[in-house]
Amino acid sequence: MDDEIRHPLAHARRARGWSQEELALRIRRAAARRGLRSGTRGSRVSKWETGRADPDEAESQPLIAEVFGIDYAAVAHLGWPYWLPGQDMPLPLGPHNAVPSLREALMTSLDRRSFIAYTSASLAVMAHQWAITEPGRFPRTDPPGEVDAEMLDWLEGAGAELIRLATERRHHTRHLLDAHLRAVTDLISESRYTAATGQRLHTLAASLAQAIAWQHFDERRHASAGRFWHAALHNAHTAHQRDLGAGILSDLAYQLLWLRDARAAADILEHAIPRTQHPAARSLLHLRQARALAVLDEAGQCRRALAAAEKALDTVSADPAPAWCSWMSYADLAADGGRCLADLGQRRQAHRLMDQGIALLPTPRSKTKSVFLTYQAETYLRDGSPDIAAETATRSLDLAEQIDAPRCVAMVRDLEPAFTPHAHTGGVGELLERLRAVG
Repeated sequence: MDDEIRHPLAHARRARGWSQEELALRIRRAAARRGLRSGTRGSRVSKWETGRADPDEAESQPLIAEVFGIDYAAVAHLGWPYWLPGQDMPLPLGPHNAVPSLREALMTSLDRRSFIAYTSASLAVMAHQWAITEPGRFPRTDPPGEVDAEMLDWLEGAGAELIRLATERRHHTRHLLDAHLRAVTDLISESRYTAATGQRLHTLAASLAQAIAWQHFDERRHASAGRFWHAALHNAHTAHQRDLGAGILSDLAYQLLWLRDARAAADILEHAIPRTQHPAARSLLHLRQARALAVLDEAGQCRRALAAAEKALDTVSADPAPAWCSWMSYADLAADGGRCLADLGQRRQAHRLMDQGIALLPTPRSKTKSVFLTYQAETYLRDGSPDIAAETATRSLDLAEQIDAPRCVAMVRDLEPAFTPHAHTGGVGELLERLRAVG
């Protein structure tokens, strides 16, 4: 039975309809093409699949990679068995998978192999596992060097600054964020440190991976964005950062909502919300829950979620909001709440709330403002007001191009079919010309 197959090599082999003997034969042929000889037989493949032995990294693994059509860079970077194809299920939570999840995510930035997006069902399972699993101990290793306290302080400070700049300086920070996360990943896997230092390292890794995930999401690279959020969740969990983990799950839910899987998004948030601690975190998650419920046309539950988001935002806390949700404000509550009401057909109140939220957003929130303006333009189109919709969409496009936000540009471009029948309405023709130019 397929559900009894535990090893990724068995999954990859079965997916191609190969027996263990046939895989062994293909490995021997790959060796022959290189002028080499391989003694691989089905019995050895069986040992690899049952974990009784691992294929030799220098001799057997390059041959297996050739058989499956995998670039050898993945072999060297990810390690056995994480480079094998078909890794479309998230790694189970646990401290031993924190580093492999990071290395797998970083591999997607190299574009050396085609990664499959996680299914919504597998993400729901992961959210449930996160909700019921207590973090384990950090893996005990005996590497050669100890983490330098001054270096760790610098990594945290530089990481926080890169994350702050990630949205509006996307092109300049993309490679720096990747390099920073690689350095942190190497420290985690190759250094000695106390439990407290390990918690700081895993927290930093989670925050960096979360920021990179948003960049990939903005570029509509959804599979790799999912990998980075997955890695972020592993490391937040290992660091005992419950609020951060809940926030990362809500990011995955937001992505699912974007990909028109509102039910899966709502299910994930059901696991995440009860385990948040800071009121700002609860407010954001309730707001995203409301968005999913509005799409599902569950009006009563949507309103309850909006009320819960407002109540949480009104709650005073002695502790500052976590960095990942410190931006959560009444502007977000108003604009996203307006979007919910628009989906529920209450457009007059929706416009009032969206106007209010857009007006309250500060200048550094330009990407969010562009998103909200596009939501409002779409609502004006539904209202039969294409002229106002064109003016609003043009404002969104101006902002999106100013900060080089491809997802925001694409959002406006997605409205082109709805604008086309109104090409002779004031402002619409000019907008359509611009959209064709950027398309």
